[in-house]
Parts: sequence; structure tokens; C-alpha cells
Amino acid sequence: MERQVTLRGYSFSHTDLVRSIVIASLTVSVILITALALAKNAGDLYPQLFYFPILYATYFYPKRGIILSGLCGVIYECLVYFSLYPDVLALWSATAQAILFICIALAVAYFTNLIRVSEARYRSIFENSLLGIILFDKNRFTIRLANQQVATMLGYEAEELGGIAFSDLFFSQDFKRRFFEHLGSGEDIRNFETCFVTKDKRPHWVNLSWSRIDDTIVSCSITDIDAEKSARELAADSSIQYRQVTENSPTGMVITDRTTILFANPAFFSFSGYGQEECSGMNLADLVIPEDKDRFRSFSDRWGFLEPAPDRDEFRFLTKNGETRRAVLYFTPIIRNNRPAGLVNIIDNTEWEEYRERVEQTKERRREMMRAVAHELRTPLQPVLGYLNLLLQDPPAFGVTEETRQILERCAKSVDRERQIINQMLELSVLEEEESSLDYSVFPVAGMINNVISGGGYALKAEIAVDVPADLLFDADRQKLSYVIDVLVANGVAYSKPPRKIWITYRDSPSHPFHRLAIQDNGVGITEAQLDEIFKSDGGTGPAREGVGGTGLSLAIAKKYVQLHGGYISVDSMVNIGSTFTLHIPKKRPDGTELP
Repeated sequence: MERQVTLRGYSFSHTDLVRSIVIASLTVSVILITALALAKNAGDLYPQLFYFPILYATYFYPKRGIILSGLCGVIYECLVYFSLYPDVLALWSATAQAILFICIALAVAYFTNLIRVSEARYRSIFENSLLGIILFDKNRFTIRLANQQVATMLGYEAEELGGIAFSDLFFSQDFKRRFFEHLGSGEDIRNFETCFVTKDKRPHWVNLSWSRIDDTIVSCSITDIDAEKSARELAADSSIQYRQVTENSPTGMVITDRTTILFANPAFFSFSGYGQEECSGMNLADLVIPEDKDRFRSFSDRWGFLEPAPDRDEFRFLTKNGETRRAVLYFTPIIRNNRPAGLVNIIDNTEWEEYRERVEQTKERRREMMRAVAHELRTPLQPVLGYLNLLLQDPPAFGVTEETRQILERCAKSVDRERQIINQMLELSVLEEEESSLDYSVFPVAGMINNVISGGGYALKAEIAVDVPADLLFDADRQKLSYVIDVLVANGVAYSKPPRKIWITYRDSPSHPFHRLAIQDNGVGITEAQLDEIFKSDGGTGPAREGVGGTGLSLAIAKKYVQLHGGYISVDSMVNIGSTFTLHIPKKRPDGTELP
């Protein structure tokens, strides 16, 4: 839980406190700039500067943002009134701008509320879905979130699953090993059949489909196929036993002679909307939508009545009332009335597919909004910086006192920091969309490192020892690796304890496929619990480095750059001893990359 700060009886989270300070500083900066510009007749006014604190506040706090927009409108109109009266045109223009402030704030608040309502709707789908859904950490395999369907399926209470590792749900080590092999492939998997263990230690067969939401969180849907497995085990029994199983199964089951329906259970009637008499003698292919018919015929042609079907597949079906539903089909050969037949299990996954598509749409809308907001926020920053630099270059000429100059310097630093964050937000959104490419070249690593150290002035801040062969060459994107080195060296210098010392060393093994470049510091270190957090895009290294400041988005971008090369960054750290960040860069560029 985020720590709270109490001021005069009111409690604030650290995040809210920082945001409030940023909003207040930006608002004061804009008001001072506008007042000085009017007082000194500095030229054209930029009322759009007020949009920066208004948009920032309204996005995070809609009601307070609207109040701030009204306050900014009143202040702006008063400044213009006292400076330009009786210029009627200027007064009318100021009134229009003040009204526009409020209109923009209302629009942002409205659309922000729509997004939050949409998120609440998706959460409702998650909690009420007929499918079991689990979100787990792929590094530690801790269950982050699970819906009631999973708990009911395995005999747990929903809150009990939060203290269980996802890997502990498997019935045996063999099932766990198969799961790790598929998860390690890096691909999204659908219809992975395995066996879980219930709370009372009984095996329970399930069908898993999972995809990665981000670098650490995996969303896994769980379909209960325990009844289907039971049906397979009863495949050698008589048709009466088949009927008893299928009629009580929550999974749609159909017995076919090739594709002609001989028998269907109540779950299939509910799925298709047709009654028992209507289904008898119907061709299963007639229920498949026209776009999937050719693929269904190809799939059904592989059904053999002596051996199990070689695979499974997903199709879209048209129900009696015209609704399109998605389902996964499995085929099992059986004997019915002393003749070969087939048992087709039909697992309805319509809700899961709709949920997955909505999640993707939400992620895309967030990315688009992030890019749009970043672009809109960056536009007014340049005039703000320009005015601040103009005032700071010659304070006496503008009547700026020493105390005011110090305030303006702090404002300039804050605005420049916000500009850097916005640029990093844009770069990170490009990297997350995998739109960034690499400009490969062969270059000497020692020279690149020396350029980074001299360009950043790090040798003046710390004692830096570089142990890299002078003739060492990398085949990589020099600009992006320079950024990565700069981020890690700056991070090491900032978090080191006097006397600050940084060691940059190269380690190699002829049989190892990666270059290994290590940056070590003597800083405050990082706790093991925080190692998974430092590369996240919401940034920060947490309490272990409190008081120095977080790394923001820089480490997240550095990690993305290294991953684009096919490499990774490893971290070894001891609290109050120091940290070592090691870059693992492939010695050979990936296949398909053109030589320069």
C-alpha cells in the first residue's frame, strides 16, 4: 500500500502530493509569466499555457481540474482587465479564453470518466465471466487476481487463491514441467490441456489459454474440461453411459456419424438454441458460419474413428436466434450401437474472446490517449521554458528580485523535467508498439563509453574506472546503446555514496553468445523485493533509494532498447553495498537484419 503523508489533519498519498506540487508550480509559473508579459509588454500572450496545469489536473482529478480551470479563467481575465483596460477587444478575447478553459476541462473530465466507466465494465466481465480467469506474475508466479469461477472450480475461497503460487495449482511435477516449457516459448498459448489439484487434493482437468498483458503479467483463462475428460474415459462404455455423462455435462457434447448429429446433450441445445428434435439428423457443418465452413470441412475430414483427431480448432457458430458464438471443438472416437462414431466436445469461449478483444481495445485507446496527451502537453512547454529563460538571463531588466529569480529557477527545472518525461512517454509508447527499429553498425565500445562519460560530465562527479579492451567492437545500434550506458552511469553516480566510485568492466567467454558489459556502483543498493519494480514504466526504485529520487521512465526505455537487440539487463545488488547492472548484448545480430 502506498505510504501516506499527513498535513494539518489531511492525509495524502505520495503520488497525490507530488502531482499537487507539480500542478501548483505550473499554475503559479503560468500566472507569473502572463503577469510579467502583460506588465512588460513582452509581446504576444499565450493563454494556451494555462491548458498545461488544467489538462494535467483534470486528467487525474476531474472535479478539482474543473475548479482549477475556473480559477485560471478568472485570474487570466483579471490580469488582462487590469493591464489592457479599456481595450474592449482584448477584454472580450480574455473572456472567451476563460470560458474555453472551462469547456476544455469539462471535455477532458467527460472523456476521462468514460474510460473509467469502461474499466469498471471490464472488471464486471472479469468477475462475472463463466470462464475462470487468473492474472499471475510470470517471474514469481504469484497470483495477482482470480475470479470466483476459478475458486469454485478448485474448491477455494476467492481470497485464498491470493496466497498460492500459480505453479502450485498443478496436480504433479510432469504437468508443471509441460506448462513451464510452453510458457518459456514466449508465445501466447490457446487450449493447453492440463490437470490442476483441488483444495481437497483431487485432480481436476482444465483447458488453459494465456497471453501476456505486459512484460510481467500473464492473463490465463481456465475452462473446466473435467467432465469432458470423464467422457473420454467412459468412451468404451455403452451408449447409456455416454448419455448419462453428456446430459449432465456443462460442456456441449455431440455424437456424430462424421458430421451428422446422432445425439446432443442439453448443454449443446443451450449453446445452439435448437431443441432435441431439431438437432437430430442435422449436419453440424450447417451451424458453422459461411466464413469458417471451408476450414471446418478441412478439420472434420481429419476425424478418424479408429484414432483420436490429430488436433483441435476453434470455429464460429450461428445459433438459432442469429447470434454468433465461438467454440473450441475436440473429437474423440467412440463405439455407439456397435458402430464407430465420434464424440465432439464443444466448449463455448465466446465470453473469453469478447473479454480479450475488449482488453486489447482498451489498451489501444490508452496508448492513443497517452500519445495525444503527451503531444498536447509538450506544445505549450516550449513557450514556458522560453519565457523563464528570458527572465533568468537578465533578471534586473525585468524587475525580477533575487527571491523571485530563485523561484523561477525552480520552476524552470520543474518544467524541463516535465518536458523530459513527456519525451520519454512518447518514446516508450513507440517502443511498446514495436515501431522502433535499430540502426546497426560496428563501432569501438571503449570510445562510445568515453564519449558518454565526457558528454555527461560524470568524471567530475565520481571516480570512474573503465576496464574495456580498446579493440573491442560491438555490432549494434550505437545511439541506443549510448543512451543505455548513459542511463546506467547516471543512475550509478546519483545513487552512489561519497566518495562516489563507478566501475565499468567487460566480461567475455568465447563460448558465450552475449557480450557482457557491467556497470557497478557503491550506492545504497536495491532490495530483492524491489528488483522487479525498477524497470517498470511507472518508474522509481522505492524506499531503498528514498530521498534520492526514482529513475523514472529511463530504465524502462533502456530495457526496451536492449530487448530490441535480443539481449537483456541483469541486476545484482546488496543494500548499502552497491548495485551492478550487466548488459547482455548478442555478439551476432539477429537473422534477417541487413548488413550496412
